[in-house]
Amino acid sequence: MRILGVDPGLSTTGIGLIEATGDDFRALDWMAITSDPGLSLTERLREIGEDFAKIVNEAHPELAVVEQIFFAKNEKTAIGVAHARGVFLMILGKCGIPVIEVTPRQLKLAITGDGAADKTQMGAMLLRWLKLDSVPKPADAADALALAIYGGMMRKSVGVL
Repeated sequence: MRILGVDPGLSTTGIGLIEATGDDFRALDWMAITSDPGLSLTERLREIGEDFAKIVNEAHPELAVVEQIFFAKNEKTAIGVAHARGVFLMILGKCGIPVIEVTPRQLKLAITGDGAADKTQMGAMLLRWLKLDSVPKPADAADALALAIYGGMMRKSVGVL
């Protein structure tokens, strides 16, 4: 099963695609979608939406996992992420792809066993789960791969095999 992880952002969105076979996960691709901060909000959303739609159409995921918003301090960043999430969720819905949403804490707990894990701990577990030689870059793409792994772990409980 192809699972797409999405770490949403208005400036940078991490994308990770894995193949899940039983309890084995293999990284197929990872990248970041960026938008030009010099453009209007409308143009930035159009730009990331077009890029994301192209990725979805080429990758043919059967499940997507999108990180939920969790910002305590920066309201402006949270609003930008919310706008981007809306674009991603709309495209996934339009394509009929089931979506799992997860908080950063739930993700860290599932991947490392520690809901407060740092980037180093997450990276180490990513290497183990995906049998990679180095942690994928940029960090947003590594986070997206972790989201995809979470989808692989949870796919049976949400009725997607």
